This record gives sequence, structure tokens and C-alpha cells, in this order.
Amino acid sequence: MDKEKRNETIAGFDPDNSVATNAGIFGLPFALEESEIVLYPVPWEVTVSYREGTANGPYQIFTASPQLDLYDHHFGEIWKKGIHFFTAHVGDMAKLNNNLRPIAKKYIESLEQGGGAQKEVLSHINEACFQLKETVKSVCTSLLNEGHKIGLVGGDHSTPLGYIEALAERHEHFGILQIDAHADLRDAYEGFVYSHASIMHNALAISENISLTQVGIRDYSKGERERMENDTRITTFFDADIKEAAFAGKTWSSQVEEIIHTLPDKVYVSFDADGLCPDLCSATGTPVPGGFSFEQAVFLLVKLKESGKEIIGFDLNETGNAEWDGTVSARLLYKMCGMF
Repeated sequence: MDKEKRNETIAGFDPDNSVATNAGIFGLPFALEESEIVLYPVPWEVTVSYREGTANGPYQIFTASPQLDLYDHHFGEIWKKGIHFFTAHVGDMAKLNNNLRPIAKKYIESLEQGGGAQKEVLSHINEACFQLKETVKSVCTSLLNEGHKIGLVGGDHSTPLGYIEALAERHEHFGILQIDAHADLRDAYEGFVYSHASIMHNALAISENISLTQVGIRDYSKGERERMENDTRITTFFDADIKEAAFAGKTWSSQVEEIIHTLPDKVYVSFDADGLCPDLCSATGTPVPGGFSFEQAVFLLVKLKESGKEIIGFDLNETGNAEWDGTVSARLLYKMCGMF
């Protein structure tokens, strides 16, 4: 990274001024080579099982981001680290997504109507999703080798798998902090190996040295519940248990301490927007009643940072195709940059 050039850019930028029309994410002027933090958008939702729109999540976040004030209450002048929205391959990914989504949707509808699995269609979709994963892994590996820190911006929750694989090649042991309404532990949901509902199943398959702490889970299958109970690498904090403890007088602060205590020294954060209350993410793909307020989620992220654990990467996914969802996620994304 060119720190001297970044310092020149910082000196010439007024964070309190109006945003230039050609500005980057959050209205910032940083080029890739100046930026410590790279936000990598992956506009992908080929295998979504309910509502569409999350492929446009990165666009909604980018569009809303310049309205954010750059001095952060918890982390101060995050922007001075240099933050860049890296769009390599994005056009190709979006085009492929738009071509494949109707095919996958028709396949899913056939399954729901009692039709049998169409092996050729399923194989075609799985191969395309594999190639997407490999592209993400390749891009993230290159960015990591150049010294950048990465925040992946989905897209549906399947999108960060390649990034997690790239991190697993650099870090022997780390934990994933998953903030989510869903467990995402299904094995090839609906036949899709790289389904959004299978991301944590796939992440745990990368290495035995990856552990998983799930927070806010409130929608899951019987098989996933059995996996949570029997896999010693998984610790789950169910939304119902969190709320019931609060009703009985247990503070969120003490619960956050327990959550952070389950994590190893190195942590990857995977934040699904549906982990929030639905009024904050009403256009997300699979909204579920319950969830966290914005302030609860931020408190957890801030305390994780204060714990001294090393944040090795993060993703923010499942932002819906709506202005309000983009507004909420843009602010959450900036906070997550502060964790670095």
C-alpha cells in the first residue's frame, strides 16, 4: 500500500464537505493502492430460496453510503485508514447471476411442486456457484497478499465462502462469529452445494481448526439443531434464549461477554442482515420476527473490538434491494470497518 499517497489524499479531503459525484464508497476519494480496507461487492443470489433482491444489496449500500457522517461515535475517524470499493469482476458476476437466477428459480419451483431433481440443471448451477467461489477466493487472496484488509459485501450468504477459504490458507485456527436469524448448517440445501443455507456447513468443512459461534439464531431445521448440539466446534446463542434471559434481568452486556468468551484469538465476523429486527431489513431475502436492534448489534461489535481479539476479516450480506435496507447496512458496514 502507498501510505504516502494516502496521507496526501487525507490532507486534501474535507470530511465535512459535500460529496463529489464521482466519489467512492462513503463519499471517499481513496484509490485501491492507498486503502488499508477494501470492500469487495459480490452481487450474487442464484440459489436464494425465498425472496430475491439481495444481489442488489451492494448497490443499495454504495448509493446510501455518502449520506453517512464520517466521524464515528465509537471508532472515530475510520475513513483515514483508506476505504475502497473494489469492483473487479462485479459486472461479470452480476451478468452471470441474472442469467442463472431464472433457471434456478424454475428448478426450485419444480421441487416445491413435487417434481424430481433435474440433474443437468442442478449440475450446471452448482458448477457456476463453484466458479463464483473460486473467483472470490482468487480476488481475496490477491488483495490479502497486497496487504489489504477485506470486508466482503453480498449478495446472499453463500458469497463469502471463497474468502473464508483464502483466510484459512493464511490462519491455521480462527473462529467465525455468525450474526444471523438462520443456522445455515444445511448440507446442499435443495441440492445446491453452495446454497446460502449451507454457508456455515461449508465453512466448517474447510478445516477442523475453524470454530463457529452463532448469535441470534431463531429459524432452523431439526437436523441443524442436532448438528448444533453434537458438533463441539459450534456454540449457539439462540434469539429466544437471549430475550428470555433479558426478561429475567440479565443484561446484554453480560451476555456479550459470554459470547466473546467462546471465540478464539482470531475472529472472522459474518453478519447476515436478517440477524437484525425485520424493521431494519424488511427487504432481506428471508426475514424472521425477532432479532437485534441496531444498537445491540453495534454493542456486540464494539465489545469484540475492545476484547483485543484479532479481526481477520468480515462479510455483510443479505441486504435487501430497498433504500432503507441500504441505509442501515451502510452504517453497519462503516462500523464493521472500525473493527479493523
